[in-house]
Amino acid sequence: MHLFRFLLICLLLGSGCGKPEGTVLGKAPKGPPQTILSVRAGTAPAQFTLSGVMIEKCPTAGCWFRLRDSTGVIKVDTKSAGFVVVDVPLEAKITVAGRVLTDGNDAQIEATGIQY
Repeated sequence: MHLFRFLLICLLLGSGCGKPEGTVLGKAPKGPPQTILSVRAGTAPAQFTLSGVMIEKCPTAGCWFRLRDSTGVIKVDTKSAGFVVVDVPLEAKITVAGRVLTDGNDAQIEATGIQY
């Protein structure tokens, strides 16, 4: 009986030690992350997620940022999603949901949501 109580207490304590989900702005990103290379190559689906690190952001309004993963860097626009990244720290690990926007010959992401 004492072993059962001990195991129950351990189970209850252990269940509270999970990793928090993080902060979500806009719609929560879902699905397996693609790479920036696949987005630029046009092989990513119409709606996709990317994971990487924020290396630069709009200094005044926070309406865009640059995301880096192991395959490159891409600009992410947040204006149409209705949120800004002013309070998100540089070098934060971010997962972005969105779709491709083309600006001339350069591809960028129109975000629908982020999680950091």
